[in-house]
Amino acid sequence: MHWWASIAGIALIFIILMDAFETVVLPRRIKRMFRITGWFYRKTWRLWTVVARHIKSVNRREGFLAYFGPLSLFPLLGFWALGLIFGFACVQYGLGEHLSLGNEQITFGKVVYLSGETFFTLGYGDITPNNAAARALAVMEAGMGFAFLGVVIGYLPVIYNSFAAREIEISLLDARAGSPPSAAEFLGRLGCCPEQAVLDRIFRDWERWCADLLSSHISYPVLVFFRSQHSNQSWLGALAVMLDVTSLVTAGVEGIHPDQAKLTFAMARHAAVDLAQVVKAEYSPHDADRLTAEDLARLRTKLAEHGVTLNDAADDNGADNNGADAPARLADRLVELRLLYEPYLHSLSRRLLMTLPPWIHMEGKKDDWQASPWDRAIQARALQRPRRVADDHF
Repeated sequence: MHWWASIAGIALIFIILMDAFETVVLPRRIKRMFRITGWFYRKTWRLWTVVARHIKSVNRREGFLAYFGPLSLFPLLGFWALGLIFGFACVQYGLGEHLSLGNEQITFGKVVYLSGETFFTLGYGDITPNNAAARALAVMEAGMGFAFLGVVIGYLPVIYNSFAAREIEISLLDARAGSPPSAAEFLGRLGCCPEQAVLDRIFRDWERWCADLLSSHISYPVLVFFRSQHSNQSWLGALAVMLDVTSLVTAGVEGIHPDQAKLTFAMARHAAVDLAQVVKAEYSPHDADRLTAEDLARLRTKLAEHGVTLNDAADDNGADNNGADAPARLADRLVELRLLYEPYLHSLSRRLLMTLPPWIHMEGKKDDWQASPWDRAIQARALQRPRRVADDHF
């Protein structure tokens, strides 16, 4: 009776089951210092990014990084399965003798084989338990194997449904804020809308998107590693743009009431802070300034071209104030708002190797919906029959 093997096996089974429960079933973040799944993702992601940093092409690097999230699910599930098989083998080994049809000597390796065929319900019958406790354990392990298969069948669709729901709003952002998106493009295209309700409806949709993002990515942290279908899009980029836009509206844009923008900003900031903790991102005081004084001046000019004017006489509540230092007050207010979320965005960007979008693009770029692999061929054919080309941008 190798009682020590049984004790070790029971401990291993408990650890594996607890880790699987916390990862798949428990819908909240676990604050314990060590978790198998957390350790697995930290080590494998570090190795994956070491290889990714040597890929020069941006598109190829993004394509390589996109494999990690979906691919990591299978080693993780396999790791749990192997841990359970080994744990049950240790318990079986400690329970006593087993019978072999070939009258071969029973070794620990053969007990591991017995555990494996029991877990996957193969049932060859070449090795059998020889006492009541070992038989009961075999039945329990077979049931565990069925439960594990059910977890695999149920877990993967939930992950991909959450991913698909996240990507819908990101795709809609393409025509509203450009590719990659930016706050300047968003407000330039939608900020001059004559009806406040239209912009508020968009902000309300993004408030719910941020809430869904927070809920799904805390319940299933692997989703943070899932990249978007286009290299110039990401959930982090969309979150950053919403924070930029709502902070600017909160600071003051003429003709736009900031009430709904404040609610969206609060939800988006909540998501950024919590998800930075989920991936154990680290703060750095040396992050670059995303909106310098020169960038803010260019932002004012670009928005003015689209009929959107920053309210230079805005106080903290967005009301008019004719004080002499009003322009500085607006800039200071914007700095205060940015300090609430930009450090978390930078930390997430470093941790996940996702590029943060700028506040304003220095050069014009086509949206994804405007780009096509046939553009050159179509343009070449059009040159044979010259015609007036209309501007298809908003």
